[in-house]
Amino acid sequence: MKDIVEGGCFCGALRYQARGKPANTMVCHCQSCRRIAGSPVVAWLTFRLTHFRFTKGKPAEFQSSPPVRRTFCAKCGTPLTYEHRDSRDTVDVATCTLDAPASFPPTHHSWVSHDVGWVKFGDGLPSFPEWRPS
Repeated sequence: MKDIVEGGCFCGALRYQARGKPANTMVCHCQSCRRIAGSPVVAWLTFRLTHFRFTKGKPAEFQSSPPVRRTFCAKCGTPLTYEHRDSRDTVDVATCTLDAPASFPPTHHSWVSHDVGWVKFGDGLPSFPEWRPS
């Protein structure tokens, strides 16, 4: 299938594959994503859960808040996925863990109300204080 994207963690212990086009591409500014990644923002892609699978290794996981489960590599610490209980049919994948992250530019910024004061973007993308409205 032509629409297969692949990626994995920094050390190579984990690899994944997603089929199809992502339903969402965004940059998240929320406090929990920032803390988990140790970064001022995190870019995410959203895929149907049934179109995503790990092809090498088994990720470690934890619940970062009651409705959110995240996976990461236990060997190198790379954050990989985000799943929200209210969106059980999708999985968010950290864009920069893809083999070709430049192929999926973000369409907007979410949770800018949580920004660190010195974060300034001039990319002209729509920005939302919290979630992007449907």
